[in-house]
Amino acid sequence: MAAHRRSAHRKPKQRPLTGSAARTAATLALAGAATAGSVTGAGAAPAEPAPTATQVRAKVDRLYHDAEVATEKYNGAKEEAATATRAVDALADEAARRTARLNTARHALGSLATAQYRSGTLDPAVQLALSSDPDAYLQGASYLDRAGDRQNGLLRGIRRQVSQITRVKARADQETERLAARRAELREHRTAIRTKLADARKLLDTLTADERAAYERAADARHGGGPSHADRSAGRAPVAAPNSRAAQALAFAHGAIGKPYVWGATGPNSFDCSGLTQAAWKAAGVSLPRTTYTQINAGARVPRSQLAPGDLVFFYSGISHVGLYIGGGQMIHAPRPGAPVRIAPVDEMPFAGATRVA
Repeated sequence: MAAHRRSAHRKPKQRPLTGSAARTAATLALAGAATAGSVTGAGAAPAEPAPTATQVRAKVDRLYHDAEVATEKYNGAKEEAATATRAVDALADEAARRTARLNTARHALGSLATAQYRSGTLDPAVQLALSSDPDAYLQGASYLDRAGDRQNGLLRGIRRQVSQITRVKARADQETERLAARRAELREHRTAIRTKLADARKLLDTLTADERAAYERAADARHGGGPSHADRSAGRAPVAAPNSRAAQALAFAHGAIGKPYVWGATGPNSFDCSGLTQAAWKAAGVSLPRTTYTQINAGARVPRSQLAPGDLVFFYSGISHVGLYIGGGQMIHAPRPGAPVRIAPVDEMPFAGATRVA
C-alpha cells in the first residue's frame, strides 16, 4: 500500500523530444534568448545625443544654401517652361494660319472642278469640228489650258501646305514634350525647396529661445544685417556709378532694401537673389537672364580688384548666389528666407566671380 502511494506521487518520466518537436523547441529557446539579449542590450546602449546648438546652426545654414541652389534651378526651369509655352502657342497659331490657307486652296480647286464639269467634257477635236465659230472655240480652248495650269498650281500648293502643316505639328509635338519635361523639373525643384526649408524650420524649433536669437544675430552679422543696414538711406555707395544705367540699377536696389526674401520672386514686393539683380537692371533698361548661372555670362567678366558700382558679384562654386556691388567692398542682396534685402560685405561668402553688365 505504501509502495503504491510512492509510485502514485512519482513524476512521470519525460521522453526526449525528437523530429519537428525538437526543432520547434530549439527555435523558441533561441528566440527567447535573443529577445532577452536585445532587451538587455537596449537597456545598456546609451541614447544618441541630441545635436548641439552649433551643429543645428551648421545644418540650418547648409539647408538654406541647398534651398538656394534648388531655387536657381527652379528659376531656370521656370524660364525654360515659359519659352516652351510661347513656342507651342506660336506653332499652334502657325498651324491654324496654314490650315486656313489650305482650306482656301481646296475651296478654289473645288470651284474650278465644278466649272469644268459644267462646261462639258467633249474631246477638243470634236468640239472644234462641231463649232460654228472656230476662232471662238480656240480662244475657249486656250482658256481651258490656262484653267488646267491653274488647277495644277492649286494642287501643288495644296500638297505643299499639307507637308508644311505636318512639319509644324511635328515641331509642336516636340515643344509640347519639352514643356512637359520642364514642368516636371519645376515640380521636382519646388518640392526640394519646400522640403529643405521645412527641415530648417524644424531644426530651428529644437533650439531654445536664447539659442534661436543667437543664431539669428549671427546670421544677420554674416549677411550684413543690423540697424544701420535696415535704413534704406544708410550705406550709400561711396563710389559714384560709372554710368547712368548703373546708377538707375543701384537706385532700384537701394529702394528694395528691407523687402522680404521669397524664393522665385522677382518683385516688386519681394525678391530672391537673382530676382533682385534682374529687377534692378530691368529698371535701368537692361534685360538680364533669370538665374545666377546665366547672369554671370550676361556681360564682361571683371576681377575682384576692379569692381565698380553696378557690377554683379557671384558666390559659391556652383554660382548659386548673386548681389549688386555698390562700392566700398559692399553689395545689396537678398540673402535668405527670414532675412530681407540688405547691404552686406562682399567677403561674407566664398567669392566666385563678377560681371559688368553695362
